Amino acid sequence: MHLSGCRICPSDPLFVEEKGIQAQDLVIGAIEKAFQECDAVIGQKMTATGQAGGCTALAVLYLEGKLYVANAGDSRAILVQRKGLRALSSEFTPETERQRIQHLAFTHPRLLANEFTRLEFPRRLRSEDLGQKVLFRDYNMNGWGYKQVEKSDLKYPLVHGQGKQARLLGTLAVSRGLGDHHLKVLDSDIHIKPFLLSIPEVTVIDLEQQKPEEEDVIIMATDGLWDVLANEQVAQLTHTFLQNNRHDPNRP
Repeated sequence: MHLSGCRICPSDPLFVEEKGIQAQDLVIGAIEKAFQECDAVIGQKMTATGQAGGCTALAVLYLEGKLYVANAGDSRAILVQRKGLRALSSEFTPETERQRIQHLAFTHPRLLANEFTRLEFPRRLRSEDLGQKVLFRDYNMNGWGYKQVEKSDLKYPLVHGQGKQARLLGTLAVSRGLGDHHLKVLDSDIHIKPFLLSIPEVTVIDLEQQKPEEEDVIIMATDGLWDVLANEQVAQLTHTFLQNNRHDPNRP
């Protein structure tokens, strides 16, 4: 098997030479590089065709007794088992990645083109708030602090809104994904892409220790499912389907 030019099948001398955590890191690195290269190819294709667009990406790889779950976006994978369920990925939204996004803006303030503030406030500030003390937080803060409102604080927030309404630069509801290289903030020359990361988070499950059973099922879906059903509801539906179709010859 090849991922991003890295041969990682068991017969590869490089793979055989690397053991344990080293081999696992090799696979994770190959997956991350594959996502980045796929993102670059999408960008090239979009440029060549004059099109625009992007997507999230969720992938599962089984190799040498381990399950690698790579997620870039707001899709989700769960492992449904007879004894319960296990989340295999985390969603990446402007809220969940607030600190990474704010730190990037702190490091490269030019990306905001003096149109946005990287600071987060409980609400959008107005001119009448000038000089008042309000709650705020920056990339280095988990909790909230107080500051006196300055004129620069009145700019549109880098991350605005809560829950499903949260938006990155008032535009995207996700903070990781592929494509969207030419996407800009409406009526501006500010590119979204520097903040939209294509590198996935990779979760590793050791199935030899997990001891999977025949009816264990991995569910992979976009937010179209998870917006309307909780993990537990999907698990229950899966159990019900398996129980009601035990003798179906077409059942996997």
